[in-house]
Amino acid sequence: KVQLVESGGGLVQAGGSLKVSCAASGIAFSGACMSWWRRAPGKEHEFISSITGVGETVTADSLRGRFTISRDNAEDMTYLQMHNLSPEDTAEYYCAADTRNSNPCPTNIYDWHHWGQGTQVTVSS
Repeated sequence: KVQLVESGGGLVQAGGSLKVSCAASGIAFSGACMSWWRRAPGKEHEFISSITGVGETVTADSLRGRFTISRDNAEDMTYLQMHNLSPEDTAEYYCAADTRNSNPCPTNIYDWHHWGQGTQVTVSS
């Protein structure tokens, strides 16, 4: 059974930093594409960043420079480091997996078949 479990969300002040984590199980992690998405209240899912099994990354233009995805294939973990957070970054943050050994990673949300339950990030002004 595939499981993705996010953690590390919480309340942070504007300008602060936060690192969220995603623990994967039930997949061949080292070959899987992993990604981070977020969903703010009343909005659609927004792509943040993806990373291939060999560490090639793609990050949304609007978030590049503040958000960095990384992974640890030995621990089956994916991370999202976030800096200079603003209230506009308040959202539920989700990790997702594509287990087809894709390279590059898919760009369509519907190609990400496995999702975690999300972790809430709230940025106060």
